[in-house]
Amino acid sequence: MPAPTRLLAAAVTAAACLGVTAVPAHASLSTDAVVSRGVTIPTFYDPPASLPAADGALVRSEPLPLALSLPGVDGPLPGTATRLMYKSTDSAGRPMAVTGAYIEPSARWTGRGARPLVAVAPGTMGQGDQCAASLGLEHPLVVNGQTLSVGYEDLAIYRLLARGVAVVVTDYAGLGATDRLHTYVNRVDEAHAVLDAVRAARSLDGTSLTAGSRVALFGYSQGGGATAAAAELQPSYAPDVLLAGTYAGAPPADLVAVTEAIDGSDLAGALGWSVNGFLESDPALRPIAEAHLNAAGRAALKDLSTMCVGDALLAYNSARSTAWTTDGRSISEVVASEPALKAFLADQRIGTRAPASPVRVATGTADDLVPHAQARALAVAWCAKGVDVTYKPVILPGVGRALINHFTPLLVDQGAAIAWLADRLDGEPATSNCSTLPLRP
Repeated sequence: MPAPTRLLAAAVTAAACLGVTAVPAHASLSTDAVVSRGVTIPTFYDPPASLPAADGALVRSEPLPLALSLPGVDGPLPGTATRLMYKSTDSAGRPMAVTGAYIEPSARWTGRGARPLVAVAPGTMGQGDQCAASLGLEHPLVVNGQTLSVGYEDLAIYRLLARGVAVVVTDYAGLGATDRLHTYVNRVDEAHAVLDAVRAARSLDGTSLTAGSRVALFGYSQGGGATAAAAELQPSYAPDVLLAGTYAGAPPADLVAVTEAIDGSDLAGALGWSVNGFLESDPALRPIAEAHLNAAGRAALKDLSTMCVGDALLAYNSARSTAWTTDGRSISEVVASEPALKAFLADQRIGTRAPASPVRVATGTADDLVPHAQARALAVAWCAKGVDVTYKPVILPGVGRALINHFTPLLVDQGAAIAWLADRLDGEPATSNCSTLPLRP
């Protein structure tokens, strides 16, 4: 069994051991129901024709049953969840509906001040609506012969809840919400979705959050890029969302470097999600892409647009984009030859703005999927701008499989990352290590 398949099998087994049941394929409930790879998306995820004016305003909410829940003295453990839809603004300045979930913990917050809130930005889930993180809280394992989705972010969410920290998780633009395709790794869409999730959680009735609740951000991989971008845009986009701290793990800060790294890797399917997302964000790029994509490339992008990460690992492991283009060049080479594509990726660069709050940047030194060097460069860029940066290189040996090199630091560092955030939420000041960063790998 290849290493990516073994890793995926291990994740599925772990989820099953936690009492998760597979979700069977559903028949369409009506002619209007959205069905993605055999999974009927609840009508909750269908945005209305019009949205509120204010960013972060709630569109609708409903109780969300958690798959992993136990009875407790002070309520169900780890807490009580609410499904959310809220208004945000995309990178083109257009209103968009975003879905997610808020979880009120049963555990008491023992730190100083009011119960704090952490916004969790999920790592790569995929591009099909059935992959949304909020659905993963309800169905951590989806296996029906057409799709395979694992809600691996549930682990970090539950660890935060166990500390008495309230959690809001975003599904991002178009991941869950059925009116658009997920704009994978679009830094502005993701940053706005994260910051507006905080606003939506604070406006929800019946929570223990107060005006004094401190706020922090948590994300790894795609989520690390989202929280890094959110920390940068917070001062201008959401000055009302004061941040106590931001954890950005393995952030894809430089998409040129990341695009080269994922091509031909275990998670080569993410290249298709990126291209799909770019074309969704800026339709003016579509004629350029169509001029370079051959029939196999167009078919791959369409196929991937409804896949979750498990599907892509099985179907597109080690795929190379040279098979997707008319002249046999890679997607990276095509981007380098097209000024409009180069400009689009340059605009996605994270690190050109300065967060106004402490950040913790973690990156595995052997990570060759979301390359270590470009994540370290983000910390260097922020340090040069006077940002309060805690840089954490996770020193691990490379094992020869890019996905394992990328995923292992998440597990190794997650506890320390959550502890760092908890200290910020408790009001303890961060200590920058920018002065020693040149000595660190």
